[in-house]
Amino acid sequence: MVAEDPRVGGGRTPGRAAFWNDRDVRAVLYQVLLVLGIGAVAWYLIHNTLANLAARNIATGFGFLGRESGFPIGESLIAYTPANTYLRALLVGLLNTLKVASIGVVLATIWGTLLGVARLSSNWLIRQLASWYVEALRNTPLLLQLFLWYAILQGLPAVRQAFNPLPGIYLSQKGLVFPVIALEPVHAVMAALFVVGIGLSWWWAGRAKAHQNATGQIRPVLLPSLGLIVGLPVIAWLIAGAPFEPDVPVLRGFNFQGGAAISPEFTALLFGLVVYTASYIAEIVRAGIQAVPRGQSEAARALGLPAGRILRLIVLPQALRVIVPPMTSQYLNLTKNSTLAVAIGFPDILSTINTSINQTGQPIECIAIVMVVFLIVSLSISAFMNWYNARIRLIER
Repeated sequence: MVAEDPRVGGGRTPGRAAFWNDRDVRAVLYQVLLVLGIGAVAWYLIHNTLANLAARNIATGFGFLGRESGFPIGESLIAYTPANTYLRALLVGLLNTLKVASIGVVLATIWGTLLGVARLSSNWLIRQLASWYVEALRNTPLLLQLFLWYAILQGLPAVRQAFNPLPGIYLSQKGLVFPVIALEPVHAVMAALFVVGIGLSWWWAGRAKAHQNATGQIRPVLLPSLGLIVGLPVIAWLIAGAPFEPDVPVLRGFNFQGGAAISPEFTALLFGLVVYTASYIAEIVRAGIQAVPRGQSEAARALGLPAGRILRLIVLPQALRVIVPPMTSQYLNLTKNSTLAVAIGFPDILSTINTSINQTGQPIECIAIVMVVFLIVSLSISAFMNWYNARIRLIER
């Protein structure tokens, strides 16, 4: 009979270890305790805030959104009057912010890409001009640039002395006024067909790529896409009798009537955001192009491909895998920097929120609305860019 070693188990029968010695259990326990701690702190802050507001007879809640706003908004994509609610006023500000951000992202991407390519140009003058532009714009505060562009636009002549470079086009302190086509019911149909054409073009491009991968035969994509995107709306317009009635602006008193106008506030904000963000995008594009091995372009030149086609078909598609992730940050920065519009008087969502705070005295709810709106917009941009980045990533075999 073998005696039990007292050093093993301390003379006790080995059993299951205590649950606090289990690493997985401790990991779950710590997370639960952390969540409970955060919830307790949040509850204390919310309870304390509500108690202080109630003690001072300050209204709380989002009921003010249904009340009449009582303040005008200079620019809006939808119909708005001071008799509308605060909710509609905030919607007008949100649409103005999205308008600036969406147009700014497209223009900044185009201009920044051109600058990034110019930074690598073999022409000394073009390369140096692009470098000076990037260094000057990146090292100057954006708010200062917005003040500069707005001051330049305010230096334009008054309405009665407006520049008239072309018939029906006027440039003054009120902004740019130009003719537009009077809206007809067929135009809504044309817009719908335009969207349908884009969808069909996307589908055709995918089919053409799949056919090329399967058979090696190249199907035309550009001309069929143009036919779908442009041809379908034009056919609807011709069927409706080709209505074309221009709405030409006319000077009446101290302002123009008719046509469409681009305000100096919107122009200064958009121009400032584009030229500033493009300077960062240019460096991202330059770094992405330089990340592509030089042998790729040398092999393409050896095959006799021109420089433009090498850049468009070989270098840039590979550089996108390096460009897209940091480009997401620049798109987010441009969207959030649009809140500087309040400094030059453009009615974005932050401007309407400030007015709402001054009139309702409910800053917590108003600020919470802005935070939620920008959180949703930022997450949407990030989700789209992550999807696109996953789509173009290099799949290794």
